[in-house]
Parts: sequence; structure tokens; C-alpha cells
Amino acid sequence: MTHHYKSYRFGAITAALIYFLILVEPPAYGQHQPYSGIPSLVWPTLYDIKYKKAQDALGVFDQPVFSEAVKKLEGKEITLPGYMIPFEGTAHSKEFMFSSMPLNACFFCGIGGPETVVQVKMAKATNYDDKPVEIKGRLKLNIDDPDQHFYILEESVNLGPVSW
Repeated sequence: MTHHYKSYRFGAITAALIYFLILVEPPAYGQHQPYSGIPSLVWPTLYDIKYKKAQDALGVFDQPVFSEAVKKLEGKEITLPGYMIPFEGTAHSKEFMFSSMPLNACFFCGIGGPETVVQVKMAKATNYDDKPVEIKGRLKLNIDDPDQHFYILEESVNLGPVSW
């Protein structure tokens, strides 16, 4: 009989612990998240792109055709969470690529397309960070220069780390 009582007591304690973890912990955890912009609604808008064949003095290339939603963002200040990818391999720069995906899945290194990265031009140099950060800048659309990214953030500022 005593053994049955201990089993019941263990079950009650386990149930109380599970109740605490499921019902109490998520709201407390959510209060400690410093970044509230996830999911970013800007990246999915930037993904909406089509291509047409174009030609310049160097040959044929895929020219972007931006959606109306993307065109409305041109010249506006936007904020994006993502990952810094240095151009020059330096730890401190005014210009770098910025990807919506980690380095191993970005456009040049993995599965993403050119619409998943932006070229960032900072107002002043910033330190490279291999963790996700948030960047704010003015969006410029590029349809004519195949040597540049489709999306360019100008006058950008690094807002700091993102915790997701």
C-alpha cells in the first residue's frame, strides 16, 4: 500500500512540474526576448521577384522584375534581421552582404537565391558579427547593373544583435 502512495505522489509532482513548464514558462520566456520584429515581414516581400533576359555589352543576364509591393519600398527606410557576410574578409567594414539566412544557406554558399541577400552600405564602418543582427537603411532597387545586388541598403545602421 505504501508503494502505491509513493507512486501517486511522484505522479502528482510530475504533473505539477509539467503544468508549470507548459503554462507558466512560455510567457516568462517571451518577456525576455529583446527582438520583437520576428517574423520579419520585409524579407518575404523582397522574395517576390521574377526575371527577364536582358543584355548589355558583356552579354545576356537575368534582370530582376520587382513586384509592386517591392517597388513601394524603394527609397524607404526598412529594417531587416539577418546575417552579415563580409565582402573583403575583414572584421570592420562599411560595405558587406546581408543575408536572410545563415552563411551555410545563403545565396553564394548554399540554397538561397539572389533575392535573399542585400548589399549594405553603412553610414560608418561596423564590426562584423557572425550572429544575427538587425540592419536599418534606405532601400535602393537595382535593375541595370548585373555586377551589383538587386537590393541595396544605403545609409545603413547596425541596430545590434537579434535573439531569436
